[in-house]
Amino acid sequence: MVTVILLKAIQSDTGIIQATDINEEIVMENRPSPDISLIAPCGINCGLCLEYLRDKNRCLGCNADDANKPVYCVKCRIKNCEKLQETQSKFCYECNAFPCSRIKQLDKRYRTKYAVNVIGNLEQIRNFGMDEFIKSENTKWTCKTCGSTICMHRGFCLKCKGKKGTAAEEHNEH
Repeated sequence: MVTVILLKAIQSDTGIIQATDINEEIVMENRPSPDISLIAPCGINCGLCLEYLRDKNRCLGCNADDANKPVYCVKCRIKNCEKLQETQSKFCYECNAFPCSRIKQLDKRYRTKYAVNVIGNLEQIRNFGMDEFIKSENTKWTCKTCGSTICMHRGFCLKCKGKKGTAAEEHNEH
């Protein structure tokens, strides 16, 4: 059982959480659990990735076994970086070279294509902790129409195709 703000959340075997408000029942279906293991060393939230959100041959994130991962994820130079292995946290923000050229390139690509601030994510984790980062991610990337996750690579909810008025768009407007 995980307590999130004023909600009681229970994770099922499928990774779906059900949240119950103290005063009234609220059910959030098809929401991946805010699992710390889904945060990649580079600060990307793997729970927002198309490869994670798809139904078949689902990738379980950078920190999981390489079994269903795309080859480019298995060979990732950031995840396999020798300097990263020397850090206690296993996140790039702890490295003496942060932000290195690899992180800067990834940040530029993800900001441009997907509105994801990789360097900002890492700074938020470092400065405010993982719990606050995950809360922030859940707020930004939850579809206001159906409560599912907005896919960062598609820019819309894969369940209802909701795009306008989504939390991610509102965040990008500010």
